[in-house]
Amino acid sequence: MSNGAAPRGEGRPVLQGLDRRINELIAVLYPDERTRPGFARLAKEIREATGSTISGTYLWELATGKKHNITLAQLDVLAEFFGVPLPYFLNEEVYERVNSQMALAVALRNAKIRSIALRAEGLPPASLDALLAMVTEARKLQNLPDDEASRAARPVTPEDDAAAG
Repeated sequence: MSNGAAPRGEGRPVLQGLDRRINELIAVLYPDERTRPGFARLAKEIREATGSTISGTYLWELATGKKHNITLAQLDVLAEFFGVPLPYFLNEEVYERVNSQMALAVALRNAKIRSIALRAEGLPPASLDALLAMVTEARKLQNLPDDEASRAARPVTPEDDAAAG
């Protein structure tokens, strides 16, 4: 029964990765897996926060990739609850930009990271480059990945200082 049309779900970039995006948002909002709510509880929290209803079962189906038939209204509810713009679910560039911002926010939850960042303020570019090199080496020694936040943090140049000032 080949009519030349792509099978359902294929060739639809809007639907691809929805489960991953939902799970990433849940993990950011509830970083401790041990205290992370189940989907029924999450659905209740969504209803309480937004006034809109989405069932726990349907939320689970979206998060596991079993369902893809979500409406813009439902996406809007999820965007409101998780505090992301609606295009986060629809546009790869917006998704990447918001994820970078969320990675920074998550990192800044740690008081020691905030302290390092605040103490680095005002240091000259050469000192910031040296600190960055030390952190990069420490990550390697700990076998930590060169994650998105590390890749985004490139050495500061005099041009950056001029642009910021």
